[in-house]
Amino acid sequence: MPLTADVAAQQVQERLRALHRLIYEIEAERGRNEQCIESILKAEKAAEPPTSNEDSSGSSQQQMQLKSLYKAGLAAAEQEERVLRAALNRIYEIRSIKNERRIQARHAGNKETIGCGALMKMLLSAAATLPLHVGRGGGGGGGGERAPALCGAVPADPGHVARPGDAVAALVRVSDKEENWILAEVVSWLPAQGKYEVDDIDEEQKNRHVLSKRRVVPLPLMRADPRTDEHALFPKGAVVMALYPQTTCFYRAVVNRLPASAADPYEVLFEDSSYADGYSPPERVAQRYVIAIKEGKGRAT
Repeated sequence: MPLTADVAAQQVQERLRALHRLIYEIEAERGRNEQCIESILKAEKAAEPPTSNEDSSGSSQQQMQLKSLYKAGLAAAEQEERVLRAALNRIYEIRSIKNERRIQARHAGNKETIGCGALMKMLLSAAATLPLHVGRGGGGGGGGERAPALCGAVPADPGHVARPGDAVAALVRVSDKEENWILAEVVSWLPAQGKYEVDDIDEEQKNRHVLSKRRVVPLPLMRADPRTDEHALFPKGAVVMALYPQTTCFYRAVVNRLPASAADPYEVLFEDSSYADGYSPPERVAQRYVIAIKEGKGRAT
């Protein structure tokens, strides 16, 4: 059932109110956490190894007190995590509702043309606000929950079908002799044909394409944090497809430097025969726009 503007607005307002309450809860939980940490630091400073048999009893009590404080600190941190995740879920729900309304407006013919400058800003914003994967149990680097499919460099599952509104790289024919990988948005999946219907993200082109699944590569749905999920990032030297800055086309590149933090982009070297070594100077490209290369028919021209 289509989501009407009134219903969508009501749902967004409900989630904004819930988010407002959760922000206050987060502040309260953070305050409790800071108190726990302060108590632990004081107890650790007071705890000293016994210097004689007479000191062993007091030292044992201090150790027990420290264990109790550690448990309380862990419980407080877990509660803060639960509230933070609840707040993030409300944010993701708001994004989903707004995206659904945008797709409905497009299907109704209310698609508004976006200028080149505004489009570039929109692409940068989409990359910067892409959800960050935060695994439970210490993250991928600490043996906890590993990054899921479509997080950073982790590919999609074999049976994955991109949803309407998802961003993808699409291999389209631009002339009789040339094909390009372009940034596109999924309009629909045609199961009977096993094909996608996609729109060129550059609305000035006003191009819609029907493409086989092998010509469509889903973009990451989450960013990977290099501090905890380095395995979910392309390694230095990897050959990738990357969105060339200030364009909506993907080209072959080599990873020159990994992101130092979750907010940082990759540094890549684009293949470019006009340079003596065959590569362009380093360019910065956000995680969202760096994907695995497709050889053969999947290569950009």
